[in-house]
Order: sequence, then C-alpha cells, then structure tokens
Amino acid sequence: MLYRRLAVALIAGSFMVACANQGVRITGSNAPEAAPSVDIAYTKFTLGNGLTVIVHEDHKAPIVAVNVWYHVGSKNEPAGRSGFAHLYEHLMFTGTQHAPEGFDQLLATIGGTDNNGTTNQDRTEYFENVPKNALDTALWMESERMGFLLPILDQKKLDTQRGVVQNEKRQDENAPYGKVELHVAEATYPAAHPYHHTVIGSMDDLNAASLTDVREWFQTYYGPNNAVLSIAGDVDTADVKKKVELYFGAIPATPPVAHVKEWVAKMSGTQREVLQDRVPASRVYMVWNIPGASSPEEDYLDMLSGVLADGKASRLYKRLVYDDQVASGVEAYVDDHEIGSQFIIVATALPGKPLAKVESDIQDEMAKFLKAGPNPEELAQAKVSEYSGFVRGIERIGGDGGSSDVLAEGEVYEGDPAAYQESLVRIQAASADQLKAEAVKWLSDGVYILDVVPYGDYNVAAKDAPRDTPPVPGAFPQVSFPKQETATLSDGLKVILVHRDGVPLVNLSLVLDAGYASDLDSSPGTARLAMAALSAGTHRRDALQISSQLGDLGAEMGAGSSLDTSGVNLSALKAKLDPALAIFADVILDPTFPDSDVAKLRNQQLAGIQQERKSPVRMGLRVLPRLLYGEGNAYSLPLTGSGYETTVAKLTPADLKRFHDTWFKPNNATLLIVGDTTLAEMKPKLEKLFGGWKAGSVPAKTLKDVALPAASSVYLVDRPGSEQSIILAGNVAPPYGTPDNIAIQTMNTVLGGDFTSRINMNLREDKHWAYGASSLLWSARGQRPFIVYAPVQTDKTGASLAEIRKELTEVVSTRPVTAKELARAKSLGTLTLPGSWETNRAVLESLESQVTYELPTDYWDSYAGKVEGLDLDEVNKAAAEVVHPKQMVWVVVGDRAKIEAEVKALNLGPIHYIDADGNPMPNP
Repeated sequence: MLYRRLAVALIAGSFMVACANQGVRITGSNAPEAAPSVDIAYTKFTLGNGLTVIVHEDHKAPIVAVNVWYHVGSKNEPAGRSGFAHLYEHLMFTGTQHAPEGFDQLLATIGGTDNNGTTNQDRTEYFENVPKNALDTALWMESERMGFLLPILDQKKLDTQRGVVQNEKRQDENAPYGKVELHVAEATYPAAHPYHHTVIGSMDDLNAASLTDVREWFQTYYGPNNAVLSIAGDVDTADVKKKVELYFGAIPATPPVAHVKEWVAKMSGTQREVLQDRVPASRVYMVWNIPGASSPEEDYLDMLSGVLADGKASRLYKRLVYDDQVASGVEAYVDDHEIGSQFIIVATALPGKPLAKVESDIQDEMAKFLKAGPNPEELAQAKVSEYSGFVRGIERIGGDGGSSDVLAEGEVYEGDPAAYQESLVRIQAASADQLKAEAVKWLSDGVYILDVVPYGDYNVAAKDAPRDTPPVPGAFPQVSFPKQETATLSDGLKVILVHRDGVPLVNLSLVLDAGYASDLDSSPGTARLAMAALSAGTHRRDALQISSQLGDLGAEMGAGSSLDTSGVNLSALKAKLDPALAIFADVILDPTFPDSDVAKLRNQQLAGIQQERKSPVRMGLRVLPRLLYGEGNAYSLPLTGSGYETTVAKLTPADLKRFHDTWFKPNNATLLIVGDTTLAEMKPKLEKLFGGWKAGSVPAKTLKDVALPAASSVYLVDRPGSEQSIILAGNVAPPYGTPDNIAIQTMNTVLGGDFTSRINMNLREDKHWAYGASSLLWSARGQRPFIVYAPVQTDKTGASLAEIRKELTEVVSTRPVTAKELARAKSLGTLTLPGSWETNRAVLESLESQVTYELPTDYWDSYAGKVEGLDLDEVNKAAAEVVHPKQMVWVVVGDRAKIEAEVKALNLGPIHYIDADGNPMPNP
C-alpha cells in the first residue's frame, strides 16, 4: 500500500535501505525512470522481549522523531466495549509510576513538538519530536508508558478521561455531517465484523468501561512484543541501539496476540439510507467495501479515485461542478485499513439542486469508466499524482505521516518497513486495463448510498534504565533561521529567497497586501471569491487546463486570503520548475474570471456561508468581529472571510477583476521562495515572467483602533437541539507587530495557548466538561482579536462560563503568571525551535509572517533570545494589556431553551439575541 495518510512534504534521492537483522539490502532500483526511486534508509533490529525497532538517520535538522505503534485498535474490542482502544489512548497520557503528572509538562521543558497519540481501527500510535539532545528523555518517557502505567492508574483518572472522550464524541457529532461515520460503519459491515462500530464507540459502552477492563487491556496489548518503535532524525544508529536496550530491554513481553489479517466483507446489491441532520446542504455518500491496505488491488483503486475526482479536470468534478452545476464539490478517496478498506465518493448538492440528480451524474460517470477505463492522460496523471504526493509526505520525519510513521506502518501491517516501495513500483507500472478490471470487480456491485438531508430548526530481561527521574537532556543544539537572500525585480517586486538543497522541491508564495480587510471598501466576501476564481482561467488556459497541466507536472498551486493578505502558492518538483512557474505567473498576471466559473464558485461560497451558519464554531467566528470592532472597521467582517449571502450573491466577474486590478501590483507584493534553487538561478526566470508587471498606487485599508466597551455583554445564538454549547469570549488586543508581542504570546501560552494551560487543564482535565478549551490571539496587522474558545457540555454551560471568567480574572489579579509557568512557557517558545523549520513550507510560513506583520529580518534569529530574556513583570504586564475580564464580549451558541436561565444567572452583562450573522433577534 502507498501510505495515503501522508501528504505534506518530500524527501529526495535514492538511498540504500539496510535491513540489519535480515542481512539483505534493497535499492528500489526497479522504479520506472519517470518516477525516481524514493527510499528511506533504515536499520531494523528486535530486542529480546520482542520489541521491533526501526532507525532512520536524517541529519537535515537537529531533531529526532520517536514514534511507537501498538498493533491494537478498535477492531480488537469485544462486544460491549466499543471505544475502549481510543479511551485507553487518552489514559496513556495521564502519568506513570515515575512520572505521575504525565508527560506534557516534561515535553514542554525539553522542547517537544508534534506530541500526540491517535487511534484507528487497527493500531494506536504515540509520537513526539524532540531536539536531538533530548532523545534519552523521549525514550525514557515512551518506555515509562509501555512498562510503568498500571501502578498509578486509578478510578479518578479513568473517570476524568472517560468524560473527556465523551465530550470529544459530542463535539464531533455536534458538527454538520458528524453522525455519518456511525451510519456508514453499521450499514457496511456485518455485526460480527471488527469494523462494525466506530473508533470512538458508544456512550453506553464508554460508561461501562471499568478499571479491571483497563488493566486487562494493557496486559493484553501493550507489551513490547506487540509494538514497533520507529526513530528518525539526527541520530547515530549504533548509539540509538544502546539507548533502546537500556530503556526498553527490561520490560516483559505480554502473552501472544492474535490478529485478523483479512475480512473484506464485499457487499452485493444496493443499500440506501436517508439521514436527517442539521446540515446546510444535502450530501450523498457512496461506499463500496474493497480489499485492505496491503492488497495490490487497493493501489489501483486509489489511483482510480484520483482519476474520478482529483482536480477540476477530473471526471466527477467536471461533470457535477462545471458541466451540470449541481454540486458545490465532490471527492473520491480510499479509506484504507488493515483487513478491509472502503472506496468512498462524497458530493454536496448546491442549494436547490436535487440530490437525485447529483447521484445520477455520479452513476453515469461511473458507468462510463467501468465500460472504457482511464484514458492515457488520466493514467499518466494518476501516476505522477501518487508519486509526488508520497514524496511530499515524507519530508517530515515525525508526527502522523512522517518518515518514521511510514516505516512503522509497513512493519506493523506487512512485516516490512520498506513495503511502500512495492506500491510505488506497482503504481508506476499500472496499465489502464488493470485499473478498469479492478473497478469492474469491486465497484460494479455492492454499494451503500447514504443521503444526508437538512433537518429543520425545531424546538427539541536487560538491566532497566534509571526510573526515578527522567534523563536530563544534553547540550541544546544550535538553531538559526536559514539565511535569506533578497532582490528587487525591475518592476519593483521584492523577492526573498532561502536556499535549501535537501529535497528536489521549490516552494513559492506571492504575498499581497490585501486580504479580508480590503473587503470593507468593496463588498464582504470579495477577496475570498476573487482568490478562489484566480485559477478559473487566463487568456492562455481555462480552469480545466490549468488543473490538468499542474497535475501532469506533479505541482500544486493554491490561492487564498487571510485577514490582512492575499496570496498565491506553488509547490513544484525541481525538475519541472520552469513549466510550473509559467502557469504560476500566468494565473497571477492574467486571470480572466470567466462568467460561468465565477457563477459556480459564487454558488460554492454561498453554500459555504450556509454551512458556517449551521456550524456552531464558524457561527461564532462570523458574529464576533462585528461585536468587537463595530460597524465600519476593516476587521468587523466574518473571520472566515466568506462575507454575507446578500453581498456575495451580487458579486460579478467585474467586481473580481476590479479586486485584481486594485491589489495585484508588484509594488504591493513580495515573492517568497524556499527550496532547491538560488537567487542567481531564479532572478532571470522571474524577470522574464514578471518583468512587464505594471506598478501603481494601492488604496489604504480602513484600519482604525477601537476602544474597549465600558462593560461586558453577552450575545446568545440559538441552535435548537445542539448537543454542546460553544463559548467564545473576546476583546481587542495589541497587534502582532507590537514590541510586546513575544511577552503577549508567552502569557497566552500560560493562560490558554497550550495543552497544559490553565483554561484547558481546568475545563478538560479537571472538570472534563470539554474535549479541549483554549485562548488565542488571531494574528492581525492592526488590533487583533483575543479569543477564548470552549465547546462544552450543554448542562455545564453556565458552570463553564463561570470557570472561564474566573481564569480571566485571576490572571490579571489574584493569580498572576508564576515563575514556574513562565519557565515552562519559555521552554515551549525556545526548545521547540529545532523542529520549527524542518520543511520548506514551515520556513515559508515564517517568511510570510515576517512580511505580513513587517517584522525585522532578524526577527526569527533573535526570537529565542528575546523569549529567554522575559521576566515576570513583562509577562504579567502583557496580561493586563490583553485580558479585560470586565470588558469582554461573550458569545454563546447553543440550545437557548436549555442554557438561557443559567447564562442569565451569572450576570455577565446584558444579554442580546442575535442570528448566525450577528443581526439582532427579537426577545420572545
């Protein structure tokens, strides 16, 4: 299988794969010339207790990824214990015998990043990235989790995490289309099948989980003999082997474990179901059961999904969105799992368009494909798409989808860390007849069709390692931001380039001073629609040609807006940079905004607004800015950038062209480049492509400071039947570029910006009323929104509001930031830097911030020193600048009938009733 969960980055070259315990070497030299082999060099060995260890050396950054896979997931759960594997994943973060407080504080002190765990049907994984000097600490931590959890696991920990998981379930199912997964699992797999229930499980089963169950689960599945430890990064393999022996060697094996290896459960005939949900638009799901992730057939079916719906020129997208204009979007993908996978097509109908027509179009296109198979162009593009997607996926060494993850997955599912190579070779050698044959075999019969329709708004053996304390990391590695080169083209366009030759990839970002804030002088939603329509066509290429040509090149291009800027991004393979650059420049300089394409995109944006008005979180982000900034401010529009139905419906191609003509000027832009190229190489190319771009004047955006309100107020948005309440609280705060920004960010880390922050530990870990709660500062060039966010149980709405108010009040009065909290926040702000610029995209994002917020060019080089230099007075002064508990705007989205009385009882301020756009509603 080709690990499709990975789609973020890239590794280059053809490395040798060393299988130390098998005495063989694999080169992957059979890959076709069109797709150079991509090999992740590794050494594999097994400890005496059965722990399989994989080590991959990657010295591009001074960080190490540690990834542990346990071969256990929801498919191992017995009847009546659904959700147990996922619940147990949460318990693994609560502490161990020698680290009773858990690992979040510890990771903060050593610079850990990408720290998380995930559970699916087949496996549970835990992972973190750490600076190279902290590898011992990370290994000690994971060995603690594996060998020393049970001694301090008690009923209180179980009850707390049970509550957290149940709130996660409420949060997921409260979102539009959130109940689909449950219906698909129960309908497509028989009751005895391990995939018949969802990973998160049922409320009843979660309530029934006992401490005895927890202990038995650990003793059955969490032994070293059922695990793979994958380590990747700036390490020496021989040294790693010694450390692993030290920390894991004495952990005893558990009894043998049986694993189901294949159960495809192919369906026959057609099953249909209709689900009413609080959704803005009807949606159809079509699901076929197909072979599991290790099967060659799954590779071919995954390629087929790309032919059907990957890009604007794909069959389903072109038919449903372009030609017949019945859908706002369509996708096809393979949901791959160990013993059986699913081929899924999802399409969302445009408002007023019948779902039957959407399904009919899909069935018609499927029939055509089953009859003729892919054409040569589709087959070629599917191959380059699979290759480039995989290559981008393994630039990162860790986290869910990095190279350590790829190696672990291959070992767990197929007993071979290099199993991905077979998929790469198979895909490049695939023929049109093979894809057609697999489609006929698996997709011509046996389909489950789920129609989701809107529901009305009704009222309703070695020496063990030292255990007493974790190892102290060694000397911290030196970290510096990559060197920047700058130039200005003849037309006035500024260029900033960072050379990185580790991967054959070049990333570009054109940053324009525009963004949602420019909409106030035109019409709300203009920037977003204009950037979406930028690639709808030029005088040289129409939208389908742009999409198809980029696909042929293995390139990715996107355009969009944020609050202050708009931008166009390109990611291109070095070998095909020139033709990709030509398309990039064509789209930037010569968009035509065709009438038909603009109409389609406008309808999609309108459909998106309707969805935002149904989604409780987005609903809050729509209304909060106007309440914070008042009318007439550039920041008063919805933070989603989508605008309002009344304004977007009136937008025309002429409006979008006016936006382009107004803001797309070389003197209003900066081109950022990161990757395998140099300024000397790029400048002539850029002069040729952009040299004729005309400079000109650009209007000033209406940015003005606003005063805090005299007192707090509450705005209630009614969402009948809501399973959770969404709490948003905010006030305006100093801009990103303020000299106090680092102190402000550090203060927010303590208050609500990290997992171990006060707000999250209160509402999630202590009260378990929320799956997560946080505070954030929405980046802005002017006064930015300071926002507290908490999705909470409906019956805990009032109590949660009281706790948030308490935390906000105490941080500026009776409980200021402490020295211990500041030390932890400093660690989070500095020790995480080694992994901050691992990928080209990460470097590009830092450059984008530098340009957008007019930061000095040495900002990132001096960042760590400024964080380390903070003292308590500076941080607590920052709290007083940002947090104003008596002058907050509170927005609560929930079932008014259930929460209104308790909200009123708190006396937070006068209560106003508003709709999903922030417009006043009558008080019955």
